[in-house]
Amino acid sequence: MVHTRYPIPAVRRHRVLSTINKSRFITTLAHAPSVEETKHFIQEMQSDYRDATHNCWAFVAGPPGDTARIGCSDDGEPQNTAGKPMLQTLLYSGVGEIAAVVTRYFGGTKLGTGGLVRAYSGMVKLGLDSLPLAEKIEKIRLRVLAEYGFIDRLKAILPDYETRIMFETYAAEAEFVLELPVENQPGLKQALAEISGGRMLVEPEGRPET
Repeated sequence: MVHTRYPIPAVRRHRVLSTINKSRFITTLAHAPSVEETKHFIQEMQSDYRDATHNCWAFVAGPPGDTARIGCSDDGEPQNTAGKPMLQTLLYSGVGEIAAVVTRYFGGTKLGTGGLVRAYSGMVKLGLDSLPLAEKIEKIRLRVLAEYGFIDRLKAILPDYETRIMFETYAAEAEFVLELPVENQPGLKQALAEISGGRMLVEPEGRPET
């Protein structure tokens, strides 16, 4: 599945705390648009909580459920009791470009394998439950050349396709650079062809800088 719009963290850092069987847990969630930025975030948490017993982490640096750029670590907890449950929680959260570090200060009571899995996955879910979200929309730009007689109708249909005029110039014909969600491109092209009888030039201008 190709994701052209999906929820991502709306804040740089989001943190929740809880105590489970005397161990103190701190979950920090972050926007993870790339693997490199995720590594910086993990290093930052490891530095901020260098006195912690464990700093376990997981990330999905892509659309929701996409496994192309993922990673996780148990950071000294028994194998597959921390990083993997955290990663699975992120993958099924419906949120993209997200990283989580769960910091644990051991309180003297062992949780057991099942308890650790529940604790680490539960701490990620706890953070997700209150995480502010924003919508990421993949966009594209189109260059359009139009006869003057079509300008009013062109501008009138743009809101239907969530399209903004980025630049416009007027010479022998009117020229526009339009920005719109990738998923709306086919519909807009069809609409422009219909209102002009196929007499508008519509070509890719490229993707906007992010």
